[in-house]
Amino acid sequence: MRLENKIAIVTGAASGLGKAIADLFVDEGAKVIYSDINEINDIKGQEFVKCDVSNKEEVNELVNHAVKKFGRLDIMVNNAGIASSGSLTETDDSTWDKTIAVNLSGTFYGMRAAGRSMKEKKVRGSIINIGSIAGEVGFKDTLSYCASKGGVTQMTRAAALDMAEFNIRVNVIAPGVIETNMVKDFLEDENFKKMVSDNTPLGRVGKSEDIAFVALYLASDESSFTTGETVKVDGGWTAR
Repeated sequence: MRLENKIAIVTGAASGLGKAIADLFVDEGAKVIYSDINEINDIKGQEFVKCDVSNKEEVNELVNHAVKKFGRLDIMVNNAGIASSGSLTETDDSTWDKTIAVNLSGTFYGMRAAGRSMKEKKVRGSIINIGSIAGEVGFKDTLSYCASKGGVTQMTRAAALDMAEFNIRVNVIAPGVIETNMVKDFLEDENFKKMVSDNTPLGRVGKSEDIAFVALYLASDESSFTTGETVKVDGGWTAR
């Protein structure tokens, strides 16, 4: 098992990417704390901790809980996020504030809490952030989302440099369009589906498992020389 005896937290683990990542980590031997703002029923015999990642105190408590229970934290997956839409002139303050609070600040709080714990406990840990190709290229009418995910990408690079001397790796996965509840409504629009297929060289929408297996690599010791990287899992979208 590639994560035997590792201790992990996965945020946004109620469904979609987070659920797939957490489940795969369990299958590979990790002890996983599933965390989400929503309750989770199927957690493979593991533990659930409710957490709003936009609340730094709740994030700190989440990491502290893991350390108190297991003695350390090896892997932190900052996956929790929300989608948002709106152009430059149409994006209102509430949309902007919420998107940045969850996607950018929430990731920062998770990175900081995990990094502090790993540093204190002298853990050679792995912090994995879930970004987006929207943080790499522009998308029309998604200003706040693009800004938040672009921030995650740059924050990951800076954090990787900060934490390298402590043997703590920090990487970001940038998914393309993945079949999750977040994009379910969009995928019901035939024009959107055609746009995705036209722009994806591999010609399909991604699956949650496509992201989970990359997260597994980044969480495992197999990636011990990988840090500060953005791993695009987008079917070739950004290769065009």
